[in-house]
Amino acid sequence: MAKRDVETVTKENYLVVGAGFSGAVLARELVERLACRVTVIDTRPHVAGNCHTERDAVTGVMIHKYGPHIFNTNRPHVWDYVNRFGVLRPYSNRVKASTSRGIFSFPINLHTINQFFGKKLNPGEARVFLESLGDKSIREPRNFEEQALKFIGRKLYELFIYGYTRKQWGCEPVELPASILKRLPVRFNYNDVYYDSKQQGIPEQGYTAIVEKILDHPAIAVQLATPFHREMEQAYDHTFYTGLLDAYFEFGLGRLGYRTITFERIDAEGDYQGNAVINYTELDPPFTRIHEHKHFAPWEQHDLTVAFKEFSKETGPEDVAYYPKRLAIDRQLLQEYRQAAEKLRGVSFVGRLGTYRYLDMDAVIDEALNFSSLYVQSRQKGKPAPLFPNREAAS
Repeated sequence: MAKRDVETVTKENYLVVGAGFSGAVLARELVERLACRVTVIDTRPHVAGNCHTERDAVTGVMIHKYGPHIFNTNRPHVWDYVNRFGVLRPYSNRVKASTSRGIFSFPINLHTINQFFGKKLNPGEARVFLESLGDKSIREPRNFEEQALKFIGRKLYELFIYGYTRKQWGCEPVELPASILKRLPVRFNYNDVYYDSKQQGIPEQGYTAIVEKILDHPAIAVQLATPFHREMEQAYDHTFYTGLLDAYFEFGLGRLGYRTITFERIDAEGDYQGNAVINYTELDPPFTRIHEHKHFAPWEQHDLTVAFKEFSKETGPEDVAYYPKRLAIDRQLLQEYRQAAEKLRGVSFVGRLGTYRYLDMDAVIDEALNFSSLYVQSRQKGKPAPLFPNREAAS
């Protein structure tokens, strides 16, 4: 990244709510670009949010406490930024799908197609074949299911997509927007790496170590196990809020829909399943996947292993929010909360939870970098601070 001039404004004090990537990057950028002090608070006893990693006391394996996170990006400046604060070791996530028909390569690729249909198609033949399976009566898909049927046909959809989607989102796929399926590409080659991103890796010492280093600055104070209350804002010149948008308003207009995840631990010797992630794509069994965490750090050696069955459910008041559902009723409620936010001063809403969007880690970091620039520019020009990231207006 290009060298930036430090802008001297005033010795202002800022509050950042949330010590995940969004809050940590914002805090670091603010203190490096402005003559300010930042206090970062988080309700949890650790930094890094849902990316938190820790050494398992039994096995010594580095655990992704809230489920697997593989850093992947096509943004070189984001990759370079993260590597300022730690070493990202190359890692390619290769997922398998366990079904009643056997275990397949996933996402759907040339191997999956040939294995499933008992064929030996080349890439061109496979493309033509898959097009013949698609539902040609669907011109403009209105929902997730229609998008899938138009794209891959009923047989692949029912074995690989339908059951997993029902378990993951807790509703019929016809209730979900078609855009969700764009995250599950079909490949007409034997590339079985889950992500297409140019740069992929996992921190050698875990994500928490990286976030701790981002926050390691004399002008940043971190207070963990500290719930946010709006009265706190009175002690600061501006608040950057990365928590749940509806929680900021004490859920006064209702709760936005989220899915959360619970885990069932499996302890074993040696190698439990031979792969980091295996998806269970049908309704039975009830869990969505099993992840074995020693495989996320192949540069380490462990005699014992630990894996987790992952279950998806609706988010209750005491649960950790993971995935915004963004159903029609949620999008309407989101607009109402945004309208309420527009009446406020001295606060900005940033990040996945603060803007109620699904964002990958690299997008969260990129947005925090951009938003810090927007805030600095507003200070320079004497304009009101931005309320939401610019992209949020179009989401």
